[in-house]
Amino acid sequence: MMSPNSEGAAAPSEENVGGRTGRRWTLRWEHAREPMTAARFFRRLVQIGLGAILLWVGAVLWLGLSYWVVPPVSTLMLGRWLTLQSVERDYVPLDEISPHLPLAVMTSEDSRFCEHMGVDWTALREVVEEADEDGPSRGASTIPMQVAKNLFLTPSRSYIRKGLEIPVALYLDLIWSKRQMMEVYLNIAEWGEGVFGAEAAAQKYFRKPAKNLTRREAALLARALPNPLRRNPARPTARLSALAGQLQARMAGAAPYSECLKP
Repeated sequence: MMSPNSEGAAAPSEENVGGRTGRRWTLRWEHAREPMTAARFFRRLVQIGLGAILLWVGAVLWLGLSYWVVPPVSTLMLGRWLTLQSVERDYVPLDEISPHLPLAVMTSEDSRFCEHMGVDWTALREVVEEADEDGPSRGASTIPMQVAKNLFLTPSRSYIRKGLEIPVALYLDLIWSKRQMMEVYLNIAEWGEGVFGAEAAAQKYFRKPAKNLTRREAALLARALPNPLRRNPARPTARLSALAGQLQARMAGAAPYSECLKP
C-alpha cells in the first residue's frame, strides 16, 4: 500500500525499503565475489608491506628505549630458542667485564668508536670508493651497526640489510651512551655455537669470569669475533695467535682514544 504524506508525496512501503536493501546487499556480495585484479593485488601487497615496515619501526623505537632496563636479546638467540636449541648467556654490566675486552673489541672492530655517532662515514666512503664490480672487499660496520644487526635484523648479507643498519645505528647511538652500547654488544655477541656474551665466553674458553680476563685472553676473544664458529680462543691456531699478538700491540696505542669507555 502507498499512503500520501503531509506534502502529498507517496512514502515507500516497508516492502519497498526491504526490497532496495536486499538488492543493495546483493550488489555488495556480487562485488565482493569479483576476482581480484592485478592492480588490487599489488595495492594490497603494498599495504601489507608498509604495515610490516611501520610495525618493525615501532618495535625498534620501543625496544631501543626498553633496553635501558631490560637485558637485550639478539635475533640469533631468539632463533635458537624458537628451534629449541640451547643458549648460553649471562648478562653482566660493563663494570663486571675486564677493561681489556672492550678495549680489544674497540681496537679490532671499530677504532673510531668514541668519535663517530653510530656510523663511521669516513670508513664507509672508503669502502664504497674501493668497491669493484664484485662489490666491496671489506666491511665498514661500526659497533653500533653490528648491535643494530644483532638486535633487529638478520645476519644475511645484502645491501637492504646494510641500508637498514645505518638509521637504526644512528638511533641507538642517539639514545644510548657509549658505555651502554659497548655493554650491549659484549653481552649479545656470538662467541661459539650457542655461546653469547662475554661472561659465557670467558667461562667456556678460560674457566673464569669475564672480569678476570687477561689482555691476551681479551685479544683472543676479540679476534675470534669475525668467525666465532671456527675460531676457538682456548685453542688458537697459529694464525689466530698471531692476530691476537698484533692486536695486543695496537691496544696500547688505542688506549688514549677510549675515554668514552671509562665510567
